[in-house]
Amino acid sequence: MRLQQPPPWTCELWSRLQAARSQGRLPPVLLFTGPHGVGKRRLAWALAESVLCRQPANQGLACGHCPDCHLLAAGHHPDLIQLEPDAEGRSGEITIDAVRLLIGRESLTPTRAAGQVILIDPADRLNQAAANALLKTLEEPTGMTHFILVSEHPDRLPVTIRSRCLRLTIPLPDERSALEWLGAQKPLSDWPLRLRLAQGGPLRALAEAEDADWPTQRDRCIVDFLSLAQGAADPLAVASYWQTVGVGRILEWLIGLTADLLRLGVCSAPPLLAHPDRSRDLVVLAAKLDRAAGHRFLRRLLETRALLDANLNQQLVLESLVIEWSQIGRSA
Repeated sequence: MRLQQPPPWTCELWSRLQAARSQGRLPPVLLFTGPHGVGKRRLAWALAESVLCRQPANQGLACGHCPDCHLLAAGHHPDLIQLEPDAEGRSGEITIDAVRLLIGRESLTPTRAAGQVILIDPADRLNQAAANALLKTLEEPTGMTHFILVSEHPDRLPVTIRSRCLRLTIPLPDERSALEWLGAQKPLSDWPLRLRLAQGGPLRALAEAEDADWPTQRDRCIVDFLSLAQGAADPLAVASYWQTVGVGRILEWLIGLTADLLRLGVCSAPPLLAHPDRSRDLVVLAAKLDRAAGHRFLRRLLETRALLDANLNQQLVLESLVIEWSQIGRSA
């Protein structure tokens, strides 16, 4: 495990956090929020490591050399407590049992460092019972404990939890800054397209670039999408393949494709497309698409994405979507 560095577009926020630390004013409960792939998790980890490092380096970053940093790099620091969804549970939630264990550990004196860091990620996966159990600890944190919460969907957190946090929202960087950073990580000629497909999230684009199957899966998804609309594909076979790709990734592509069709139906050369490299294929279908049906399907996709954490039956969800889309496409 490598120690983390905050992304360059978070430098101003990082400087403010380090200034607060140096003055003893770092809030005990922080909530990092922002879009998928913006770097909130990396920033949270960098702060946790900085707090636990014995001799922070320049700009407050963890030095990487002290015994505490070695433990952090090995993933075994006793004063860094992670709270995350139960890997063995089907719900994908952070449970009350996990919070009770946390409270027991949090009440102990730090083992090595001057304090403890409790990292809750993603915090919006706390179920109601777990959130209620955590609340009292957040209301009365000890002076030696720092809570760092990370959430892409802070609105899903109970108001009582949010009210105890200092919320720090990380916006997406501008395209130029994001592309410069991505180019320094990996030399790829299609970073602009990948960044757009990642909805502007540089770390999301980078993660997808590390997946060798990503280009083939996307190409196949687009072919299937167009073939379904022409009645030239078996909906159930398509749903079966899409399930192997993952419903989250497929939904993002379908949302982008459907939105592109609606944009192309209004303007043959809209300034922003999710899949600009496929506009020639999409424009023909866009001219025939019933706009009301297209908008209904887009709403359905967005609603389905919002429910992804609700332990949906992915096969049934995908089968329903491909059948609905094939019916809309064939009526075009």
